[in-house]
Amino acid sequence: MSFEMKSLDELGYVSRGRSRHRPRDAAHLYGGPYPFIQTSDVKHSNLYITEYEQTYSEEGLAQSRLWKAGTLCITIAANIADTSILAIDACFPDSIIGFIPDPEKADVHFIKYLFDAILQKRYKKFTQGAAQDNLSQSKLLSLKFPVPNIIEQQLIGTILSTYDDLIENNRRRIQLLEQAARLLYKEWFVYLRFPGHEHVKITDGVPEGWEKVTVPDIISINPKESVIKDSDIRYVPMSSLSESGMTVDISQTEIRQKATSVKFRNGDILFARITPCLENGKTGYVNFLDENEIACGSTEFIILRGQSISAYFTYCLARTYDFRENAIKSMIGSSGRQRVQVSCFDDYQIALPPKMLLEQFDEFASSCFEEIALLMRQNQNLEKARDLLLPRLMNGDLAI
Repeated sequence: MSFEMKSLDELGYVSRGRSRHRPRDAAHLYGGPYPFIQTSDVKHSNLYITEYEQTYSEEGLAQSRLWKAGTLCITIAANIADTSILAIDACFPDSIIGFIPDPEKADVHFIKYLFDAILQKRYKKFTQGAAQDNLSQSKLLSLKFPVPNIIEQQLIGTILSTYDDLIENNRRRIQLLEQAARLLYKEWFVYLRFPGHEHVKITDGVPEGWEKVTVPDIISINPKESVIKDSDIRYVPMSSLSESGMTVDISQTEIRQKATSVKFRNGDILFARITPCLENGKTGYVNFLDENEIACGSTEFIILRGQSISAYFTYCLARTYDFRENAIKSMIGSSGRQRVQVSCFDDYQIALPPKMLLEQFDEFASSCFEEIALLMRQNQNLEKARDLLLPRLMNGDLAI
């Protein structure tokens, strides 16, 4: 396979996104019909961007730009050189660069895979040692990389996208399995339509045989023995949690040196302490640990560890609207730095079902969570195989 050394702007149109205001500074620009993609949306997408947290109004669109579906989004701030392809027409800020390939010179799928497997590490070198990671457009365009002809690009893009199709299918299955567990929790323990409810008397919102308890009665909150100080440790940042999925993404963990953190373990729930993460549903069930010490920041998360209840029940409880609203109302601190107060759970009451009903729920939920863990491992293996395949295809080790 023959290559030409090309920069990104030699293969198509390249430009930064536009956004002159942040949501808190100009609320009238937001809440309309136009998707507004942010760096976190790129980071948590797979091959295509289909989900987003924010939208623009007509006024928002007027001070931005609408990019067409098929544009490759490349982040240059916050998380550097993450990529995803727009599946929808959307706007994005200047922390994202848009690339529209010349159809005679570049295949958008191939360029994305090249970034993910090879170029991302090279571009990140530009940001090492900076107070805040940033990659300018000029630096992005200063590097040249090997590019085969358009036919070979298209063939490679087709081969690798097969892996992403499998990954996306698994992600949809994961969402359906989590939804099934959470819907059953709501049906039985929120709406009180549990098996045999027709024959159970309910007084003051509590079915006969159930017990009214506070959260600390059944859940250990930030277990004291988990404090770690002044050591290198694998660390889970807020970015590893998804708004749409239950599990923590192990690929987003990092090693931090001499960090003061709190340790957690399998079966713990990481409950977000800050907005908008809490409002957007960022709460993760931990099920991936194979190391002795993994930690998170105490300012970002509260650790919930079920005692007389399972991790499945704890997770579903933490995702309920009332539980999260109670936490949000407790937030204090200066603007932009407000945190949920751990004490907000002290007096929060729930109706605890009898042991038999809890066991019935756990039997169903455990099968869902176990299959989710299996699908997560499959996706991790698929991602590794996909990223290893590109260099082999380009080196000629494998025939296209």
